[in-house]
Amino acid sequence: MRLAAAALVAAAAAISPLPVFAQAYQCRVPATIPTPRPVTPDGPVRRGVAVGYTLAASWSPEYCHFAHDKGSMQCSGRQGRFGFVLHGLWPEGGAGGDPQWCGATPPSVQALRGALCMTPSPSLLAHEWTKHGSCMARSPEGYFRVSGILWRSLHWPDADFLSRKRGLVAGDLRDAFVAENPGWRRDAVGVVANRSGWLREVQLCTDRHFRPARCDARRFGAADGAPLKIWRGL
Repeated sequence: MRLAAAALVAAAAAISPLPVFAQAYQCRVPATIPTPRPVTPDGPVRRGVAVGYTLAASWSPEYCHFAHDKGSMQCSGRQGRFGFVLHGLWPEGGAGGDPQWCGATPPSVQALRGALCMTPSPSLLAHEWTKHGSCMARSPEGYFRVSGILWRSLHWPDADFLSRKRGLVAGDLRDAFVAENPGWRRDAVGVVANRSGWLREVQLCTDRHFRPARCDARRFGAADGAPLKIWRGL
């Protein structure tokens, strides 16, 4: 079920009283933005009521270290440098599965341009709107607006400083995040690492009112005591 963008914005605005700020470093939106290719669904259409949401934030230095598209906006350094970037905002479903692929009009260049400093990839923005956002909001602009309200409500810990900690574990990152965001609970902070233990993503779990809620096993990721490594690249 798609909810009115205005209702989502009102709920998202209530999640935190923290000030708004950007997580990008010296972000400069390119003069021209390539039109993303049409997004091909990778699964069935599922419409339903969201019982919660996940806001996923990727650690850009890790992605760019392994990426093939090192000349992209995210990885080239020409449009700025990026730490945590917004992967997406995903509706979570109940037993019937997560809502997805609800049908969507491709986002306009203007809509993409407004969201590029939090998600520096036009193709990823188009994918996230088509797969997830189309089940939440009536337009790409509404989906990106809600994502932005949640995104800019967060304070991110100094991952470069954490990366230098001897014996770093996933629980250290959770502690650092909660210290920066007192309204969040530790069990609402998922830490996702690759097979070699390098940080890939932080997944923040909320209830249907966008309030922090306990992550299930698939979102919580690494246990507190799991060794963690963080690529430095800022």
